Parts: sequence; C-alpha cells; structure tokens
Amino acid sequence: MKKKKLMLLGGIRYLIPIIEIAHEMGLYVITCDYLPDNIAHKYSDEYVNVSIIDKDAVLKKARELNIDGIMSFACDPGVVTAAYVAEKMNIPFQGSYNSVSILQDKGKFRKFLTDNKFNVPYSKSYNNIEDPFKELELFKWPVIVKPTDSAGSKGVTRVDKVDDLREAIDIALDNSHCSGFIIEEFITYEGFHSSSDVFTVNGKLEFVTYADQLYNKNAENPYTPIITIWPTTMKKEYQDSLTNELQRLMNLLDMKDGIYNVDSCVGKGGIPYIMEVSPRGGGSKLAEIQEMAYNVSLLKNEISSAVGLPISDFNPSEIDGVWCALVIHANPGQTGKFKRIVINDEIMKKYVKLVDCSLKEGDEVLPLTGANMALGDMFLRFDSREELEEVMAKQNDWLKIELEKYHETINGKY
Repeated sequence: MKKKKLMLLGGIRYLIPIIEIAHEMGLYVITCDYLPDNIAHKYSDEYVNVSIIDKDAVLKKARELNIDGIMSFACDPGVVTAAYVAEKMNIPFQGSYNSVSILQDKGKFRKFLTDNKFNVPYSKSYNNIEDPFKELELFKWPVIVKPTDSAGSKGVTRVDKVDDLREAIDIALDNSHCSGFIIEEFITYEGFHSSSDVFTVNGKLEFVTYADQLYNKNAENPYTPIITIWPTTMKKEYQDSLTNELQRLMNLLDMKDGIYNVDSCVGKGGIPYIMEVSPRGGGSKLAEIQEMAYNVSLLKNEISSAVGLPISDFNPSEIDGVWCALVIHANPGQTGKFKRIVINDEIMKKYVKLVDCSLKEGDEVLPLTGANMALGDMFLRFDSREELEEVMAKQNDWLKIELEKYHETINGKY
C-alpha cells in the first residue's frame, strides 16, 4: 500500500515531534525550506530546497512529489503558502487561500474584524514609511508598531511619543517579508494576555483553552512572552465571550478542520479582543504542553486532518494541576557562547516535565528580541498557582545558563 505523503514547510526543531508522530502513523514526510542544515531535515524522509514563501515554487515541488497533505506547523511564514498549495491541489487545509490570507496579514485581519463588528483596537496598516507622519492625528499615544506578516513578537515596539515612531517602523520593516507594517492602539489588559492552541472539526471549535501569558519587562523585547500558564485566571464570562466570537469568526471565514494558534486578551472595562488567529500550531511547543495538561491528541489530529485521515474524538479531561511553559532565555546583558543549561536537581525532579534545548555547545547566545532567540523550552507542573508563583519567583536561583564569555582582543571579540 502506498504511503501517504506529508509536506512540512520549514525545518525548525518544533517539527521533530510532528515528524516522529507522522512516521508512527506510517506517513512519508517531506520537509521543505532553503536552509538544508535546519535540524528537522535530519528526521524527514526527503528534503526539498525551496523557499517556503515562494508559493509557486513550493506548489511545483508538491505536484512533482504528489503530496497528500501540507502543514506549516509552528512556522508562520509558510502558512499562506500551505493554504495556496492545498487549494491548488485540492488537498485538506484549515481554510481557503483567501481566508488564510486574511488571518495571516494583520492589516487585512483588523479590517475584517472591523467590517464584521468584532471588538478591535483602532489600527492602520502601511507600506510607505512616510505615510503615518501625514496623519498622526489618527492615533492616541501610546501605540504598538509591528510587521503585518510576522509572528513571535518579532519587530514589535511600543511607541509613547512621535519622536520614536520612525525607529519603531524601521524595526518592524526589518522583520517583515512583505515590507508592510501596522500601527495599532495600545490595549491595557485586564489580567493577562492569552495564547493557546485550539482545534476545529468541520469548522466547529472542539477544543478551546485560554492561558495566562507573562513577559520579562527587562528583556530586549519586552513583548516576547516567556511564561504561559494553564489554567487561566481569566473570568469565565470573558472566556465564554471570546469563544463565541472565535466561533463566529470561524463561521464567517468558512474554516474546516485543524489547529490554530489564538492570541486574545480582555481590555480595561471587560472588553474581550481576538488579537490573532493563525491556522498553525503555536511556537514554544504550546500544543505539546496542552496535550499533557488536558490529555488530548492535538498533534496527531492535526496530522490526520492534513492528509485526510479520520480525526479522533476530543474528550479533554479536567486539567490536573497547574502547568507552565517556560521559554528559556538569556538574561539582559548575558551574551557569549553557549555551554549548557543547569537546573537544580530538586526542581528538576519535583516539577520539570520536559526540557528542550535549541542550542548546542559553542552556539552564540543573543538577546531575547523575539521568540526565535529562545534557548529552549521547559514544561513544569505544580499543584497550585501559589506554588508556581513561589517557585518561578526564584527562577534565577534554580535555572542557570552557563556561557563561555567573550574576551576582548585587539581585533574584537573571540
């Protein structure tokens, strides 16, 4: 019997569990990007060297290989390409190319939300760096400036005064593939921002969670999340409101089966906002920790939906304890060559459920400017929120990043 072929866009470490599960399911896995040294290619059955943002080049290869499914799991730049290929080849995907294009472009998404009377912060998208300066009266300060097509908090800056706007736009454009940026009203949260993975079957939300996402205000980019906690402390009425609005969004866009990374929040005054919905698994292994916490099969079901296999029933259990996904990262000013991560033995034994390091010895450690600068991920489980807060408050005592420091020489650093 011929094996079904699954094409994965990208080659990052978050694809390794996808490849392993796909192999257990008897699938033939093809990875695709323009970086042959990426780690996931060592685990796939075949590698294709083509840029994942060149949708016609990917389509050509997909047709040559006669694939049965395509995913861009935890890889934001490839999501639109995956939708394009799926539509052209009439293979499964979460939604149409048009719907996915709306979700993946922050400017289009904000317009869609506005046109359909969702709660949405005021925003405007641009391609010309000079245009915002012609209509500064439109904005109330502070604002957030971000690329229209980037994820992982890359290129995101809060701007409190006009004098700092141009620099923020430059940062956003440096992180944009399409040379676009958006200026958006800054929302003051009630409680915490949420980022979780949800799943639809026939367009209906079958698995939904919300989380508390925490940031390091001293990091190079203070808008890069470093801790995500389940269950959320968000009021149930706000969760219900967000779920109803998220389902309405899925209906309007005629979404089908699959996983989505959803960012949401509740603004002051109890106004719930859907901030981002991307038809892919989130980074930082969010789907994996939710599988462990709620006893659901998000990864296997996402693979099944991609290649047209039956999806198993979602019967999530009540969460057992309090779970935390920690992004391991260097502290501000901590640079050098990576040696190892050291975790206190007692903490490791009592709380830690997974450690996944993204660096090898000798790799350069850089400031946390976005999720792509993480050193790895850690899952921890606690009996209560109070226990979590007590332990995490002492994180610098039990978690150490050992580096080989740079030394100054006449010619620079070595």
